[in-house]
Amino acid sequence: MENLQEKHEAQRGLQNRHIQLIAIAGTIGTGLFLGAGKTIQMTGPSVIFAYILIGIAMFFFLRTIGEMLYNDPSQHSFLNFVTKYSGVRTGYFTQWSYWLVIVFVCISELTAIGTYIQFWLPQVPLWLIEIVMLALLFGLNTLNSRFFGETEFWFAMIKVAAIIGMIVTAIILVAGNFHYSTVLSGKTVHDSASLNNIFDGFQLFPHGAWNFVGALQMVMFAFTSMEFIGMTAAETVNPKKSLPKAINQIPVRILLFYVGALLAIMAIFNWHYIPADKSPFVMVFQLIGIKWAAALINFVVLTSAASALNSSLFSATRNMYSLAQQHDKGRLTPFTKLSKAGIPINALYMATALSLLAPVLTLIPQIKNAFDFAASCTTNLFLVVYFITLYTYWQYRKSEDYNPKGFLTPKPQITVPFIVAIFAIVFASLFFNADTFYPALGAIVWTIFFGLYSHYKKI
Repeated sequence: MENLQEKHEAQRGLQNRHIQLIAIAGTIGTGLFLGAGKTIQMTGPSVIFAYILIGIAMFFFLRTIGEMLYNDPSQHSFLNFVTKYSGVRTGYFTQWSYWLVIVFVCISELTAIGTYIQFWLPQVPLWLIEIVMLALLFGLNTLNSRFFGETEFWFAMIKVAAIIGMIVTAIILVAGNFHYSTVLSGKTVHDSASLNNIFDGFQLFPHGAWNFVGALQMVMFAFTSMEFIGMTAAETVNPKKSLPKAINQIPVRILLFYVGALLAIMAIFNWHYIPADKSPFVMVFQLIGIKWAAALINFVVLTSAASALNSSLFSATRNMYSLAQQHDKGRLTPFTKLSKAGIPINALYMATALSLLAPVLTLIPQIKNAFDFAASCTTNLFLVVYFITLYTYWQYRKSEDYNPKGFLTPKPQITVPFIVAIFAIVFASLFFNADTFYPALGAIVWTIFFGLYSHYKKI
């Protein structure tokens, strides 16, 4: 009977150390390594409050997901609860929307990987690099979930090592009152590493409150996909033990990896001089004499993008598997097929095939930046899915399945409205930025038209 069960269900093969490191990887994005300079320039030291604010909202959001998954860990995706508690049509809309988002994440991250590898191999065509890397990660995903966990484990270790190395470097430089001369924003700066660089002349909104609000969207983008822990919960051997631990440790990770890294950067460099178009991580490692700092950080962001693509292929595959089990039976039934390793193999083929749009985008001359194009097309749909998930959580609490002794969300009457308010502010701010206006508008258009289709479709 056990073998029969294994044949009909996607296998659980992740250990506690896997889900812990995968959760860490989900809280560390390339936005921190490459985008920290821009957010610091916009908000100064108050960028710390932006990360803490969004971090708190995401923590409580994950607690709502965690509460439902803890009560019913048999679900292989937190999105299954939308169908269960908000209706089949809402579930249909949400699951397809989320699957679309994840596919575009695959496309954007694959494009980023190609760009990073071209740092070392500038003569190799971008499309060729993308195809080779996609084939490699496809191969890894055909193995059972334990191999996926091992891959993510080592990807995460590289990112964690880079950040911890940065923080330790900052502590040593500050403790030794390290003096330096360097060129920042076109000016020769003579300074020393000190906490005074953070607190001297501190203002909450040094460039205005609107710049602070504008930075929230970039910070939010750094946190999107953290809900991926909900996808990995179904793959753990003991989800009721691993899930609470993984979610409850997120505040510590936010403080250590995001807040700690940003404080380290601003303790070394006076934030007024940090350029928006350079990675502060590169600047710090170059300052201590690592001439190949740019190559080092390029390797780190390459592993970060590879980790994101690996996770997204995994997530898109499981989402398609779930969709095929619940909706359009007959047409989607082939996507329920499992390989001998317990992998939804046809769903993986579909996600991989659609990811091949990445090299296609790079060959279209009208698209100047394929990564920005792919990422901006769907990132805003994350927020749409998040809003629906929060509505679903309230429906769950009204249902007979509600477990008052489970892994409960703290003070939901307060925390859920707080999450909604923060997400709403971030989404509204997208319409006041030229780079994000059309993607935000696209999210509204998709929600209206596909929402209507889902509402009137025979399900």
